[in-house]
Amino acid sequence: MPETFVPHGISDVADVIRWAAAEAKPLDLHGHRSKAQLGRPSQSGYALDLSRLHGILDYEPAELVMTVRPGTLIGDIEKQLAAQNQMLAFEPPDLGPLWGGPTNRGTLGGAIGCNLAGPRRFKAGAMRDHLLGFVAVSGRGEIFKAGGKVVKNVTGYDLPKLVCGAYGTLAALTEATIKVLPAPEKTRTVLIFGLDDAKAAQAMAVAASSPHEVSGLAHLPAGIAAKSGVGYVAQAQQAVTAIRVEGTDVSVKARCEALRDLLKDFGALEELHSMNSSWLWREIRDVSYFVLPQDRVLWRISTAPMAGPVVMAKIVAVRPDAEAFYDWGGGLIWLSLAPGEDAGEPPVRGAVAKHGGHATLIRADAALRGTISVFHPQPPALADLARRVKESFDPMNILNPGRMAAGI
Repeated sequence: MPETFVPHGISDVADVIRWAAAEAKPLDLHGHRSKAQLGRPSQSGYALDLSRLHGILDYEPAELVMTVRPGTLIGDIEKQLAAQNQMLAFEPPDLGPLWGGPTNRGTLGGAIGCNLAGPRRFKAGAMRDHLLGFVAVSGRGEIFKAGGKVVKNVTGYDLPKLVCGAYGTLAALTEATIKVLPAPEKTRTVLIFGLDDAKAAQAMAVAASSPHEVSGLAHLPAGIAAKSGVGYVAQAQQAVTAIRVEGTDVSVKARCEALRDLLKDFGALEELHSMNSSWLWREIRDVSYFVLPQDRVLWRISTAPMAGPVVMAKIVAVRPDAEAFYDWGGGLIWLSLAPGEDAGEPPVRGAVAKHGGHATLIRADAALRGTISVFHPQPPALADLARRVKESFDPMNILNPGRMAAGI
């Protein structure tokens, strides 16, 4: 086990990082470790535990802005927002159970580091689109600020977007300001039953291009739908294509009626209301269908929505053990494979390379994550740019070295 430093404030964080830089001692930055198995295995002998840096520092409901410390649990933030009928529009998933962990241990810092987003991503954007500003400590031990505390802020370089998805390799965040939005008054989901993957992609494209402002588009093949905790979905024993509509009561009702009329030729239609609708989208958000069995490999594939079924068909031709479902209108594929010595990387990368996009290995044992590319390989020019950015923030390579790429 690595020796762990537990700072209680930004000055403590800076002191630890200055020491680590001076002594060339790599640090494993983490919060509650709910996503410790996401990425390559740690190459650090020391850990910097940021979970004590928690709490909401400032919240202005009228301004739709909240400032929090990075160790603050997403669940605690959402409770505070719900009291004001507001929400995190990027819908951060709770992925801890995918690696055998408990629920509700994810922090805002983890969501920023991994740039997480749920089913509303295609409409509301990812985490990176909601981070307004932050305070952090670089790999030199220097305290710096970026962005601001207002929605309209265009001064300087857009460093908030840079740290999103950096997996803690550029800086240790100690404070973050995020944009929040009003929560919808009502949520309903239009369901289409019995579509194959290709037909479902067409139906979702029709819904997405309609004027009815959908906020969720997902397709569950029959085997996945059968695992749903929403009885109506599981008992249908058919593939289910789900289209979410949010807003005021009158608006949601009218838009669902219009969607049902628009999509009636695709197949049998039904609706989920309120709690059942929310439950279904929480399952999709948290990838609940693939929590068990834990030994199965899990990939996250991002591609063009209409290319999703084609990519899956090429993978299934090589790996008939594959199970998958689609989010973001078909543009996000959650793929589960039986364990193997290559984690299914050749057919996955091959299919993605032919049709565009990228694939991330979400779950596999440490040995596999240490030998194959967890993140999609970058073109040489982009990899060189990433290396230079890393060097500018962390010249001694002490912040989460090797988490994203070997040696970096």
